[in-house]
Formats: sequence, C-alpha cells, structure tokens
Amino acid sequence: MVDDKTKRDFRDRNRVSADEDYEVRHFANKVGLTVQQVRDLIKQHGNDRKTLEREAEKLRG
Repeated sequence: MVDDKTKRDFRDRNRVSADEDYEVRHFANKVGLTVQQVRDLIKQHGNDRKTLEREAEKLRG
C-alpha cells in the first residue's frame, strides 16, 4: 500500500526522538550542546522539543 502524501501529520515535529541519531545530532547542533548532553536532557525531561529547548538554554547559562 502506498502512503497517501495528501494526508500529513506534523505532531512528530514537537518531539525529539532519542532513537534517531540524526534528530539528536540536529537538535544538539541547533541548541549548542553535545549529543550526550541532549540524550541526558531527554532522559530527564522527556522528548518535548519546547521543554528541551528551555532546559538547553538553562544548561548553556
């Protein structure tokens, strides 16, 4: 069965998947942290993008 490209769901953009290395690397580069720091933040605070951005800002000081 072919995916229907007209049906798009953007809920996933609100999350950072710790299982996907490219997402963690991209987020780490965006917020100026290391990959390990981002993985630690995800473990502590979950994978909500806004929460992670707020906590990354606190880490950077």
